[in-house]
Amino acid sequence: MGGGGLGRYAPDELWQELAFLAYHLHWGFDQLLDLEHGDRIRLLTEVGSLNERAWQGVQHG
Repeated sequence: MGGGGLGRYAPDELWQELAFLAYHLHWGFDQLLDLEHGDRIRLLTEVGSLNERAWQGVQHG
């Protein structure tokens, strides 16, 4: 797997991931782009889980 696989990665999907993480983590664009794909996916999962728990707390007061 040479070149990091960005040629096979849908640009819109990458932008959605970066925007989500930048919004929630307040990290810079370069910092997010430097993440390995697996690390970025793990962060997406973890941040999404935190958001879900927070939203459940709001709904159930």
